[in-house]
Amino acid sequence: MQFSDVESDLTEILLTEEQIHDTIAGLAARIDADYAGKTPLLVGVLRGAVMVMADLARAITIPIEMDWMAVSSYGSSTQSSGVVRILKDLDTDLHGRDVLIVEDIIDSGLTLSWLLQNLRGRGAASVEICALLRKPEAAKVQVDVKYPGVDIPNAFVVGFGLDYAEKYRNLRGIAVLAPHVYS
Repeated sequence: MQFSDVESDLTEILLTEEQIHDTIAGLAARIDADYAGKTPLLVGVLRGAVMVMADLARAITIPIEMDWMAVSSYGSSTQSSGVVRILKDLDTDLHGRDVLIVEDIIDSGLTLSWLLQNLRGRGAASVEICALLRKPEAAKVQVDVKYPGVDIPNAFVVGFGLDYAEKYRNLRGIAVLAPHVYS
């Protein structure tokens, strides 16, 4: 889906597809260097991180493994409730593994903070975070992100896996959703 397909639903284009791919390539190069000689486990957070995870995994040149986890703190709202539910757990034993959580976006940090504690408690050798987007102004808790992509304003954004009510995930870039859509 192109921006022009939903132009009336958007107020601002933040990142084009090319800018996203350039950002992911830079993150992958850092991950390649930091995990050289290791096989990290990439843990994608469903569903938003699907596009980021797929492109990141293809850009990384070292051996990796992948697993998926689904957690929710949003429901159908545009803001995190802070109450986290595991909807799909990992299939992989984390004991002794180098784990890299792959996220589409960090808003309040509440869900990610909980997820970090949960995965560290499973005996992982290390747990780090890679996030395509980060909203510094929305942070309610400080979360150390080893591989941050792009800082964006505190607005509700869609595209490249990010949705509103399961729509806009296939938008090829990232844009601010117009308030009339979700008000």
